[in-house]
Amino acid sequence: MEMDSIPNGNNTTTGTTPIAAVNNHPAPSSNLSQLTESLKLEHQFLRVPFEHYKKTIRANHRAVEKEMSAVISGVTDAAAADLSPDDAVNHLNSLVSRLQGLKRKLEEGSRAENLQAQRCRIRLDHLESADAENLSDWNNTRLKRILVDYMLRMSYYDTAVKLAECSNLQDLVDIDVFQEAKKVIDALQNKDVSPALAWCADNKSRLKKSKSKLEFQLRLQEFIELVRAENNLRAITYARKYLSPWGATHMKELQRVIATLAFKRDTECTMYKVLFEAKQWDYLVDQFKQEFCKLYGMTLEPLLNIYLQAGLSALKTPYCYEDDCTKEDPLSQEAFRTLALPLPYSKQHHSKLVCYITKELMDTENPPQVLPNGYVYSTKVPVILDVLYKSIAYKAKFYFYYLLFCRLWKRWLRRIMVELPAQGQV
Repeated sequence: MEMDSIPNGNNTTTGTTPIAAVNNHPAPSSNLSQLTESLKLEHQFLRVPFEHYKKTIRANHRAVEKEMSAVISGVTDAAAADLSPDDAVNHLNSLVSRLQGLKRKLEEGSRAENLQAQRCRIRLDHLESADAENLSDWNNTRLKRILVDYMLRMSYYDTAVKLAECSNLQDLVDIDVFQEAKKVIDALQNKDVSPALAWCADNKSRLKKSKSKLEFQLRLQEFIELVRAENNLRAITYARKYLSPWGATHMKELQRVIATLAFKRDTECTMYKVLFEAKQWDYLVDQFKQEFCKLYGMTLEPLLNIYLQAGLSALKTPYCYEDDCTKEDPLSQEAFRTLALPLPYSKQHHSKLVCYITKELMDTENPPQVLPNGYVYSTKVPVILDVLYKSIAYKAKFYFYYLLFCRLWKRWLRRIMVELPAQGQV
């Protein structure tokens, strides 16, 4: 989803004061184009709270339908049954209590919906506040948002919360959404699939539309754990109840897992041994993260990596991977090289000369010059070398007089030390 440039303020025009008369110093066109391109990258910024808002509405709607159907069914059963007055009163009181509980749930759900709607409004206002005049401050806020997003994805939750609180970015970041994912991830790392299965049940319709295999993989892993514990009867019962519905679409994978009943956990057959390895849980964690990001419209990679790759794509050349690459080049560091590895090389139409000493581009304003030693440097280098030479010469002269003073001082001290005993004897 791409966004057009968002106007600043109200769109309604008045016939009293022209806009050109108010803005005496129009922003440069380069800043405006940069702002427009920046806003096109804010897809996730608006999509995540909106998806969270829709999820809250769906959850409240399901709760209302469930409780109302139960109450209506209870009233129908009570009307059809021949109940005594006391039993009818007790039955109606239980239904009233259930409706009161539903009312409390609706009030809580309404507060959650208002909170999510308010967050969407705050983010829209934040995008509308982006202007070429305050572009620097707005980019600084965006950088902090990107850092918080990276910390949350890398499981640095406490640090992300502190950064958001210090910068007053609670409504501009998705800490609560990632906290929801954290509970499931922690459970999977502790080899517990119950929270993940509950998450799949809450989002069953969305996962079904995207043809997700997460729930099937979780069921398979739970079956494997039963086989690992040598509880074969329970494993067979579990397979009949939870795995058989997946047979029409995932028969091969299902047959492979069911065969572990015969091969056991200590098998040396590679095809089945891999199913009992601990890395299967890491695979489930990665798969859950992917489905979670898809569900909320997030990018699979952290935003920080995407922005860094966008910059590195303009700097990547074959020279960056050579041993004599300058340290000023970001791609001289291994971390940036790994990040830029899947990127294509930057297309350079013209060669550029960069001074080895000043690291500045040599052009018409700073043309190259050949020194007597045969090396090519920019015009600024002789001036810089002359200043350095004079500075070094001055320091050397001062240092020479300092050494001379120290030598004379030592000689005078030796002379005094020799003469003082002689005077004492006299």
